[in-house]
Amino acid sequence: MNEIDLFSMDKEQAKRQIESLTEELNHHNYLYYQKSKPEISDYEFDTRLKELEKLESDFPEFKLPHSPTSRVGGDITKDFETVAHKYPMLSLGNTYSKEELVDFDGRVKKGLGTDDYEYICELKFDGVAISLKYENGILDRGITRGDGTKGDDITTNVKTIRSIPLKIRGEKYPASFEVRGEVFMSKDQFIKLNESVEKENEIREAEGKSPVTLYANARNTTSGTLKMQDSGIVASRKLDCYLYSYLDDANTFETHEESLHFLEKSGFNVSQTYRKCTTIDEVLAYINQWDQERHKLSVETDGIVIKVNSIAHQSELGFTAKNPRWAISYKFKAESALTRLNDITYQVGRTGAITPVAELEPVLLAGTTVKRASLHNANEIERLDVRIGDSVNVEKGGEIIPKITSVDLTSRSAGTQKVEYISRCPECDTELIRKEGEAQHYCPNQESCPPQVLGRIEHFISRNALNIESLGPRTIKGFLNKGLIHNAAGLYSLKFEDINDLQFEETDEETGEVTKRSIKEKSAKNIIESIEKSKEIPFERVLFGLGIRYVGKTVAEKLAQHFVTIDRLISASFDEIVQVHEIGDRIAESVVSFFENKDNIQMIDALKDAGLSLRVVQSEHADDSFKGITFVVSGVFESFGRDELKNLIKQHGGKVASSISSKTNYLVAGSNMGPAKKEKADSLGITILDESSFRELLEND
Repeated sequence: MNEIDLFSMDKEQAKRQIESLTEELNHHNYLYYQKSKPEISDYEFDTRLKELEKLESDFPEFKLPHSPTSRVGGDITKDFETVAHKYPMLSLGNTYSKEELVDFDGRVKKGLGTDDYEYICELKFDGVAISLKYENGILDRGITRGDGTKGDDITTNVKTIRSIPLKIRGEKYPASFEVRGEVFMSKDQFIKLNESVEKENEIREAEGKSPVTLYANARNTTSGTLKMQDSGIVASRKLDCYLYSYLDDANTFETHEESLHFLEKSGFNVSQTYRKCTTIDEVLAYINQWDQERHKLSVETDGIVIKVNSIAHQSELGFTAKNPRWAISYKFKAESALTRLNDITYQVGRTGAITPVAELEPVLLAGTTVKRASLHNANEIERLDVRIGDSVNVEKGGEIIPKITSVDLTSRSAGTQKVEYISRCPECDTELIRKEGEAQHYCPNQESCPPQVLGRIEHFISRNALNIESLGPRTIKGFLNKGLIHNAAGLYSLKFEDINDLQFEETDEETGEVTKRSIKEKSAKNIIESIEKSKEIPFERVLFGLGIRYVGKTVAEKLAQHFVTIDRLISASFDEIVQVHEIGDRIAESVVSFFENKDNIQMIDALKDAGLSLRVVQSEHADDSFKGITFVVSGVFESFGRDELKNLIKQHGGKVASSISSKTNYLVAGSNMGPAKKEKADSLGITILDESSFRELLEND
């Protein structure tokens, strides 16, 4: 087709040509990136792509959502919308020990009540987790992992990744499904990116400008690239993606292996390094093989993921509060390096915990320049007998957080002195305390120790707590320095006129450079609106946001459900708190201590006055009809999501346990529930309810 044809084309011809070129170019893209078998030259591909771009520009109404022109990028995204995950993106339990893998296998065998099961082993690629949603075979959304329950919509940037199909191949596929995977930058591409920076620095040097910092590692570069506003730059970075998980409401596939085969046939980029194993010995053999061969791959890897193959078995094994019981991650041993310990400094956390930090001679480790490492506590310093000036071995725990593992005593200089742990807070000079039986030192000055005050407010506004999105650490620090707030409750006294055009200074901790900042009108408005919106957050998340030591998200939910109101929890005794299911002495002691503090009570009174939710809001018709009754929920349900069903039980005063015991009153059984749970329930004489029976119990009680 020549240029004249493009100008003389009518609408119907343009529509047909756009459809034809879209399908043709997507096919060639698949052959090139998934099959490595191109049928046309790059020049021919680019020529047809330009033709399609021209047609879509002239007839924008006919551009298809899976057009290959979206891979070129160029769109600008100023704000990435936060989206709730339909299926939570849970983290995996991990281990560095093969013995613990054998223990994991034992737990799987015990949980299923049989040794007739299989595993799928997959390499764990060092990239950024992504969830892709497809509707009628077309890519609808790409969402980051975020906190596991919500992530950022980065669809525009995801579309630039050429190995991700915009439209899946074949004709038989579910109407709606999700695919999970890992976006990464290949080793070669990362090297090329840094080479381009070096060339840019040569030009900058000639012009007398400061050099641009090289990228530290491929994973962090990938993460930053995916959140860039200009999708054209994202496209130029040539990211890639391996897909490894399929999800839908219907449990379409009986095994994980079947779902991988579907992904392969549908045009997804599935790494061909996975293997089905029938015994734990085969799993260990797979690990041994890839511990050596992984270095030959084009992408960095940091471990192996082991998953139970059967979807029914996965459902039967279920989840803990944080991780699936049917999967585990084995981490390869971290790289290590030898460097000099120049000094030890001390950091204060939001709970007052003091963490000693090793200040190191900079050393390259696993692709990152390491300057600092955690020494954890006084006991660890004593155990290592580490001293200023020592040569120390440093490695990355999980290849992320640097830590000192040992001291090279053969190179220790004469006259080095044992480290004397500090006795006073480095921030507020308060004398430190150390409770009997605990390794950590603490600063007890909760009310006015600056990092504690800042840390508690940061925790309060975090996503899993009050989720005040428009606030960040720098702005909070500015409010504190200006005296506008003194604790989290102070946020609810702020007015627009207090913060609009507020001027404050920031000091870089490393360089000492002072930067002036101001809050503009739009930002001030967003902050006030976000604070107001947070008043709708439910009680259990407000309780978590208070930052009570040892009270994490799950514990906060248990306490909220049991005591219902903040006043009942405040007046509860130690003995009453330990009566709550799975709440131990340490948590109960911490809760009682927190509410004995008058400043904490004053803050809670201020939160009440501000209108925050400090009691469990029962759903309409909810009551205590299930009080004292313990349920176990297993399987897949038609009318309820599993979490929805569990919440109904809790709203009616019942308890939900993760496993069957003599204390269980009812087993609520959906489809795909494993036979082992039914057998155990029968043997203990526990009543088994199907979905309709549960609904009758709910309506009649």
